[in-house]
Amino acid sequence: MCGIIGILGNEPAAPRLVEALQRLEYRGYDSAGIATLNASGKLDRRRAPGKLKNLQAELDANPLDGDQGIGHTRWATHGSPTVGNAHPHVSGKVCVVHNGIIENFRDLRQELEAKGHTFETETDSETIAHLISSNMNEGMSEVEAVKAGLAKLQGAFALAFLFEDRPDLLMGARKGSPLAIGVGDGEMYLGSDALAVAPFTNRVVYLEEGDWCVLTRENYEVFDRKGEKVERSVTLVQGAGAAVEKGNYRHFMQKEIFEQPDSTARTIGAYLNVLNQTVTLPDDNDQAIDWSEVTSLYMVACGTAHYATRVAEYWFEQLAGLPVKTDIASEFRYREPALPKSGGLALFVSQSGETADTLAALRYCKEHGMKTAAVVNVPTSTIAREVDLVLPTLAGPEIGVASTKAFTAQLSALAATAISAGRGRGVMSRDTEIRLVRALTELPRLVSTTLGLDERIEALARDIAKAEDVIYLGRGVHYPIALEGALKLKEISYIHAEGYASGELKHGPIALIDEETPVVFVAPFDGLFEKSLSNLQEVAARRGEVILISDAAGLRAAGEAPAHRIELPDCDPFVAPILYSIPVQLLAYHVAVEKGTDVDQPRNLAKSVTVE
Repeated sequence: MCGIIGILGNEPAAPRLVEALQRLEYRGYDSAGIATLNASGKLDRRRAPGKLKNLQAELDANPLDGDQGIGHTRWATHGSPTVGNAHPHVSGKVCVVHNGIIENFRDLRQELEAKGHTFETETDSETIAHLISSNMNEGMSEVEAVKAGLAKLQGAFALAFLFEDRPDLLMGARKGSPLAIGVGDGEMYLGSDALAVAPFTNRVVYLEEGDWCVLTRENYEVFDRKGEKVERSVTLVQGAGAAVEKGNYRHFMQKEIFEQPDSTARTIGAYLNVLNQTVTLPDDNDQAIDWSEVTSLYMVACGTAHYATRVAEYWFEQLAGLPVKTDIASEFRYREPALPKSGGLALFVSQSGETADTLAALRYCKEHGMKTAAVVNVPTSTIAREVDLVLPTLAGPEIGVASTKAFTAQLSALAATAISAGRGRGVMSRDTEIRLVRALTELPRLVSTTLGLDERIEALARDIAKAEDVIYLGRGVHYPIALEGALKLKEISYIHAEGYASGELKHGPIALIDEETPVVFVAPFDGLFEKSLSNLQEVAARRGEVILISDAAGLRAAGEAPAHRIELPDCDPFVAPILYSIPVQLLAYHVAVEKGTDVDQPRNLAKSVTVE
């Protein structure tokens, strides 16, 4: 979970950069680095794998001078955590730090190599430095080069740029990943969040989606995605409490929903080698799991995490030909399930890694000699320490009780793991692996696009908030998303909601349909859409208020039957359940706000359930 800091100051930058990076350690990282401009305006940098103490040792041995610089803590995505792959990256007079995934870096890299550029790393981030440097070689100014370069980048990213021989210039940009400007007295800063700049200022400007900025010591300018100059308001934040600041969001849940381009990018990046278009499990250095020896998979979790396993059940069975059983941890531990004597793998999913029922289920499986793995957001948690294989979700701290970014990070990790299983079991072709890796790589950008539906969904929520009951329907891999949508709505808005498999509608739930009960269909235009459309028409025929969440083709096929439409971007069916989680989260959030409930701390609920 990368962290970014930039300083355009009036005193030595290196110790201040390290101080800011220390405040970003909570994000997790496996290498770090800083770069500065010295008194002669020349770029210099220091990088080190491992913890910040290693970078500090490098700086003690080889100090950096200069009062202007950028810094980065990196969680390895493209390329292993080596000194060479650590940020900042340099090409010519351009130095950059980057958080996110550049989807088209392979194509850009080939174009730049054809122009004579030589690459030193396996990272997508180095491509950005070469791209901007190439633009400058063609006669563009630094600002022009960045503007033109941003237009070519596909993906989700936060960027900070430093330029040789430009001692009064710092630039930044964001698309999907957060970035903020810190406004000082004769100084300017860039940071991944308010916490990064908190030691230096309490005046923060949060960049909005697609913004890029040009900083001098006395001034800052912000431009939107169209390149037009815009005004962004200054927010006063409490330095000591910046770690838990909501920024310019009303609630933590809203903030965490909008962090999902960043959190999915970090998680996906930890599993993919996008240059080679392959999947490597992050903690599998010792080959803890040999997929060729796995004959059955048990996935156990609670609440939202359980719905993540229900989605993954389809992936593992369809992509890896692996028989799967999913279970609720509280039921699993007490029914004393009969477990296989060999070939079984038990996989547990928990945001905190401390969920009592899930931990008990894990220990039951270990007692019966099963191999174990866990998808967790806290690598130091009890569950993470006790399993054979840790599958991390790099969502970062999640404050809101209702899980949002942790859920999509869990799905991202499970999707990558399913690809690994398919290849490891020899049932997935190389072409299929490439297609699925590309689909995952595109996901953060698609999530960012989907978040643009926020105002449309907010308007719809005003109508839904009047309902006493809401039904969610989905087929196949989207049935668990219907379950998750219903859970989100009832846990934060207190409206009764139920999720059903669409095909089960006529087996009982159709009796609930009336004019007062909204029905949310989660139904992209896939192989099951025709079946879903029949169910939708059954609801419409009974004057049910249909809200259809689909893509353009699905909305066209549905005709006039839906009362409300939410159009998502086209995507590969593989990643659709992750993408379609976003609108059901936004709908639940805005309904809860409309009803005036305590969104972040709903009644009777706790973030981590560590007791029975």
